[in-house]
Amino acid sequence: MAEQPASVPATALRADGTVPAWPRSLGRLAAWLDRQSRWRMRGLALLLGALAAGALPPVYAVPVLAVSFSGLVLLVDRTPRPLAAVALGWCFGFGYFVAGIYWVANALLSVASTFGWLLPFAIVGAVGGLSALLAAFPAGAVGLARVLWPAGPARILALALCWTVFEWLRGWVLTGFPWNLVGYSWAFSDAMNQFAALTGIWGLSLVTVIAAAMPAVLVDWAGRASGAAAPSRGPAALGCIAVSLALLVAIWIGGSVRLAGAHDSTVAGVRLRLVQANVDPGEKGSGDRGADVLRRHLSLTRETPGYDKVTDVIWSETAEPYPLERFPDVRMAVAAVAPENGLLITGVLRTDSASGPVNEVWNSMAVVDRTGRMLGSYDKFHLVPFGEYVPLHQALPFISKFTPGIMDLSAGPGPRTLRLPGLPPVGPLICYEAIFPGQVVDSGDRPQWLLNITNDGWYGVSAGPYQHFVSARLRAVEEGLAVVRAANTGISGSIDPYGRVLAQTRLGETAVLDVDLPQPLAELTPYARWGDHVMAVLLAIVALGTLALRRWN
Repeated sequence: MAEQPASVPATALRADGTVPAWPRSLGRLAAWLDRQSRWRMRGLALLLGALAAGALPPVYAVPVLAVSFSGLVLLVDRTPRPLAAVALGWCFGFGYFVAGIYWVANALLSVASTFGWLLPFAIVGAVGGLSALLAAFPAGAVGLARVLWPAGPARILALALCWTVFEWLRGWVLTGFPWNLVGYSWAFSDAMNQFAALTGIWGLSLVTVIAAAMPAVLVDWAGRASGAAAPSRGPAALGCIAVSLALLVAIWIGGSVRLAGAHDSTVAGVRLRLVQANVDPGEKGSGDRGADVLRRHLSLTRETPGYDKVTDVIWSETAEPYPLERFPDVRMAVAAVAPENGLLITGVLRTDSASGPVNEVWNSMAVVDRTGRMLGSYDKFHLVPFGEYVPLHQALPFISKFTPGIMDLSAGPGPRTLRLPGLPPVGPLICYEAIFPGQVVDSGDRPQWLLNITNDGWYGVSAGPYQHFVSARLRAVEEGLAVVRAANTGISGSIDPYGRVLAQTRLGETAVLDVDLPQPLAELTPYARWGDHVMAVLLAIVALGTLALRRWN
């Protein structure tokens, strides 16, 4: 028999004694990583994080996650100190967020005149600063995982568990920003999305990280020339990978079965008109263009064919540029295009008084009927930092928000349900309020559908609007409620309670979309009923699995 190379375990040999190429390659990879300096490994982590962002909407290059997370595991293997692992995780997270939320720069380009020659620095500061802040969560996940770091496949479960916990924390800490969760990588598959009805999007993140990081155990099999790797467990390593992939297949099969039994029905007597006016965001803050913006919405609403069949009209976030309580003539003009016996729902800025000085302003949703009566309103409570208000403004008086208007917006009290004539009870969501799992309905007065109005024009032609739309789809799956979405520009649409897109507009087009309103599911989904408690049980199971596998040697 040929002599066995030191970097390849005996179980990797063929029956004729030769060594397959791929175990040798893994052994060489391990040896190459052993030679890298601390800073090179951090650079590799940054690149792997940026690569992982390729799996997010709208690209959905899911296989890159196997390279990114398996590579991260191998780098953590070579980082024995927890603080060094924190730095490694921060680099991975920084690359992930820079590549995933680069579109933040487009919001600044929309108001370029505000920054002038400082624009390049503002863009770098906004994208880099936000990414650096968000990277603290992957840093914490990797650091904690390194403290727990058992051998073999148990370390994969430890990393997935910590990653998911810190993604959940990202949805709450400092008001939260759960954008681009790893689980959204499966949003292209209606079947995979159904798992969110059980665990929320967090469950998809958990199983995705497990499956993506598990190939790292193959390097344990291949070993390293230094002899520092875990002993050969070839069949078991391949078995762990097979089990993780089988878990994904099982989720897909379960989702397919759920969709096969789906019952499609719509609310009788309701036909909604979604108006996507495609207005440049800068025009809404311009006093001399406000009348043009209003006329554009009025014309699209009334003159697009099919108006006689519509029962209610929905405009996007801040579609109406004048506070309706201060401009009764504008309110009557808006009311004039409300359908007979129907409503017009619009995004608007609301002030604290109908006349006199303005002390507070809210980003709101207003409801008017044909007579001009205000029948309901809702104030956004999840405000965008630096877009709608400046955190710690009293301590940072020299910083202003980048959107038009010098006054910070006030926050509403929280989720609520509007009960409007002719419509089922509705849960309003303004802009990125739709990205917060478990925070989109009033649990004490549950709605029968969700209405998300937004102005995605700030994102420009980028991945941002697609990522935002996907978040709304997953909220539909989690809550078992239809989501109707009216955007200033892309993507407006109708989503059924299973997260399936029934109709949608294209990004960057002026469009009017008439849709029926899907009925909610007859029963609450497990996630709607128990919230994150289901996920807590799943995490406990993974923790027990980690303990069971920690004796791997």
